[in-house]
Amino acid sequence: MSFSDEERQRYARHILLKEVGGPGQQRLKAAHVAIVGVGGLGAPAALYLAAAGVGRLRLIDDDTVSLDNLQRQIIFRGTDINASKVERASAVLSELNAHVDVEIERQRLSEANAAYLLKGADIVLDGSDDFETRYAVNAACRAMGMPLVSGAVGRWDGQVSVFAREGPCYRCLVPEIPPDAETCARVGVVGALTGVVGSIMALEAIKLITGAGEPLVGRVMIFDGLNGDARVVKLSRDPACPACGDE
Repeated sequence: MSFSDEERQRYARHILLKEVGGPGQQRLKAAHVAIVGVGGLGAPAALYLAAAGVGRLRLIDDDTVSLDNLQRQIIFRGTDINASKVERASAVLSELNAHVDVEIERQRLSEANAAYLLKGADIVLDGSDDFETRYAVNAACRAMGMPLVSGAVGRWDGQVSVFAREGPCYRCLVPEIPPDAETCARVGVVGALTGVVGSIMALEAIKLITGAGEPLVGRVMIFDGLNGDARVVKLSRDPACPACGDE
């Protein structure tokens, strides 16, 4: 897979990195990444993956842009209110990098359609904000053998992990929906935090695609934005996990 002169100039800073180089950039160009939820996490992740030269992005979201999204979902503008998120995000990403093929699915991912919506992807990023969707994404990725980069935020805190076949899955981390589960709509979230976590999700996807470094497989990065602190904890596979315990 060759690059044009424009692509070589565009990706020059990646190609200079010994962990990426020309071969890694070629893998990015050949990659197909699905992003579930084009909101606070999915929006910055999509921007950085498009800028990085991921060849094919699939955006999955049934929502429209609302005024309160603009505090953190910086891919959108005031003129986008009431427009489809995936349609507006697709236009922005295509303008950012015309070498990226952007697909859109304007529907909500569920247990019934997850396999269809994620089929063909090499990696899935989950930036959804409800546990039903997260469980459906996790189950589909596990069944199809796709690495899953999962992120979550609330108030001032965020977390990112990578779930792959050789390690635990999302339900090893959250086996059941917490009875006191909080949502950003109910407790709030600082806007810049979503950019931090969404960018880390994009970074993990780039590492998985290029083979650079050590992805967060079997580990959870926890970021405390209020105190400027980050820590990484190990996650073990749960033999009683309802999603992967019988593997």
